[in-house]
Amino acid sequence: MARHQGPVLIDTNAILECFRVGSWRALSNGYSVETVEDCVTETQTGFQRRRAELQIDAAQLVASLKAVHPVEDAQRAVVAVRAPDIALDVGERSLWAHALTRSDVWVLCGPDKASMRFGVRLGLKDRLIALEALLDDAGHRPKEALKLAYTTKWLEKVLGELFISEGLGRS
Repeated sequence: MARHQGPVLIDTNAILECFRVGSWRALSNGYSVETVEDCVTETQTGFQRRRAELQIDAAQLVASLKAVHPVEDAQRAVVAVRAPDIALDVGERSLWAHALTRSDVWVLCGPDKASMRFGVRLGLKDRLIALEALLDDAGHRPKEALKLAYTTKWLEKVLGELFISEGLGRS
């Protein structure tokens, strides 16, 4: 697959994992990384319980992003109506709400299964990308291994399972 040239929408978990393995600079310098205000806020939740190397300075994070988008309740309502049975957390709901307003060629990086189910159900499976794939395409190898949920192999397996469970694999 060719390297993605458009915006990369990233959720809280992927941000935290990038910082954990020391790959944030490579990701944010290699792509137009964007997120939503709720995801930035979530990076600060539990801040006092994290080891020093996992603490993320919010101002530094915002400065390293191409954009941090506000999301209105009306945008979140669209997500709730499209899939009322999928329990997305606040950051994921806001990230999808923002994504659905875009007309450009974005991809979304986030390993949460509920978020992935939402993407599959809306026919956006091909917009979901593993953190590992982004870092590989940027020519970066983390010094510490990514957790399983951030790998391409795991993403492909889970997307296949979700595709079938959503009844999209039937003729």
